[in-house]
Amino acid sequence: MTRTSREVHLLDRPENIPQREQFRIVETQVNDAGDGEVLVQNLFMSVDPAMRPRLAAQTPLNAAIEGGAIGRVVQSNHPDFKEGEHVRSLCGFREYFLSDGTQLTRIEPDGLPLSAYLGVLGTTGLTAYGGLLVTGALQEGETVFVSAAAGAVGSTAVQIAKIKRCFVVASAGSDEKCAWLRNDLRVDVAINYKRQKLRHALKDAAPKGIDVYFDNVGGEHLNAALPRMNPLGRIPVCGMISAYNNFGSISEPVTTLSNLIYNRVTLRGFVVWEFESLREKFLADMKDWIRAGKMKYRETILDGIEQAPNALIGLFSGANMGKMLVRLAD
Repeated sequence: MTRTSREVHLLDRPENIPQREQFRIVETQVNDAGDGEVLVQNLFMSVDPAMRPRLAAQTPLNAAIEGGAIGRVVQSNHPDFKEGEHVRSLCGFREYFLSDGTQLTRIEPDGLPLSAYLGVLGTTGLTAYGGLLVTGALQEGETVFVSAAAGAVGSTAVQIAKIKRCFVVASAGSDEKCAWLRNDLRVDVAINYKRQKLRHALKDAAPKGIDVYFDNVGGEHLNAALPRMNPLGRIPVCGMISAYNNFGSISEPVTTLSNLIYNRVTLRGFVVWEFESLREKFLADMKDWIRAGKMKYRETILDGIEQAPNALIGLFSGANMGKMLVRLAD
């Protein structure tokens, strides 16, 4: 027996901001689970800025795009998975898929929403947790600056910094986002970089300097942060969203790198798989913080797989507050 599924294909490699016509929703047929196989129905799929560079080269054309997803096992002929269990995979951008089990990680919801396991309890949360505490070597009471702070990773990072009793400066691209950061996430200063001169605003916001800059943006944000860094400051580089839609992902010039020298500042990129050994501790800490009301999160959810291209494009116009998700089924 087969069932109809839909998936999202990339037709053409975007050179700037992706366009809707560069994607197609394709109808396919998925077989029942064979021996040793699991049939999964995706419920939520993740849409992340880090997907954009892959569209330029690594993502195959005319095939289902890869992305994080949470699904339900609807058929299983695999000893490690039972029907009705929930699993995490990188087989997003499709409604159903078959697996031999190697791509699947079982999820125990533990009374928390499934969607959170793609956000604050998933790769998003672990990125902020490891990037700030490990790569950034954050210490209690320091001054922290987070760019793109109303996004999924940024909004998690600012709250971890507040939990560690830090003074937190955040940047975002609208007054609404800045109000959310101040009023709900308790940041000390929120800068609307589209309305304020970032270099001046950052100097006023952090007169004693910055110990850790969690960089999601690069470009002018990095230019503004470098002169404000304290001696032995750390800059964990999580993303370069300001460059992702430029041809070749080329960033605007960073002209303040000389500040790295005499202040002995560490600038280091990282990727989330570095922190896999911390996942158990991360989940325990994050669940405790959520239940204690210390960690809040927002989700921007679009319904239906046909909305997946719009969700991805919307990331680059600031359409999301918190995590961008597409709901594929109830």
